[in-house]
Amino acid sequence: MQGRSTKRQKEMARQQKQREKDAKKAERQREKDGRPPRQPGEEDPDIAGIIPGPQPPLEM
Repeated sequence: MQGRSTKRQKEMARQQKQREKDAKKAERQREKDGRPPRQPGEEDPDIAGIIPGPQPPLEM
């Protein structure tokens, strides 16, 4: 009967991972909802400072 307990452990681990993913998703949604709305014409903070086209090489 080893197979049943292993299967149960795997299923419980899968359910736990799904609960964690759902919690992270809900947290991201709360953060998004908590942001003040952007004004028309205001720059999107996620893409602020990005220049279209080829990017200059990084200096190391």
